[in-house]
Amino acid sequence: MARPEKTAAVAEIVESFNESAGAVLTEYRGLTVKQLQDLRRSLGENANYAVVKNTLAKIAATEVGIEGFDDLLTGPTAIAFINGDVVEAAKGLRDFAKANPALVIKGGVLDGKSLDAAEVAKLADLESREVLLGKLAGGMLASLSQAVYLLNAPLAQAARLAGALEAKAQEDPSILAGGAGTPAAAEDAPVADEAAPAEETEAPAAEATDAEAAEATESTDA
Repeated sequence: MARPEKTAAVAEIVESFNESAGAVLTEYRGLTVKQLQDLRRSLGENANYAVVKNTLAKIAATEVGIEGFDDLLTGPTAIAFINGDVVEAAKGLRDFAKANPALVIKGGVLDGKSLDAAEVAKLADLESREVLLGKLAGGMLASLSQAVYLLNAPLAQAARLAGALEAKAQEDPSILAGGAGTPAAAEDAPVADEAAPAEETEAPAAEATDAEAAEATESTDA
């Protein structure tokens, strides 16, 4: 490969590393052209699967600051540069490798740190972004439902109280007619008690008038 072509190829790999969320290194020895096409289709928009030369990939990895990559770059190598959900892409590669044992996952890189094959497998076992978002949304809806219930609880209690009063009023209409039949009588009682002393005050006055009349009669007789 001529030097300009080599430089351009390294620059392309560097750009792929920089623009991707992660990358998974695989050995594709034994896969047919059709199987490689099927693999690319299965990854869809989540990853760009590209065959690379090990020497060029080493240079590119060094330029972007990835360490521990050299041991993985042996044998025929193809890199899945992940553009979408890293977990979803790892799952796709794992599932394809199960169905096609010729595909060997050698390792990968995530956030600038190299991963071995076991770590990539653990990554594939995680829940996808869509599932996590779904659970988060479900949790938020549950919290909102609880909040709405708590906010509406006093209103519901007031409605139940109003219903109970209405039912009670049907049994005893006086509740709605001031609900004070008994208290009203209680209020009238002190008024009657206060009228009694007035009668007592008038009785002595009457007795005094009779005494004065008697005295007047005696004076006249005299």
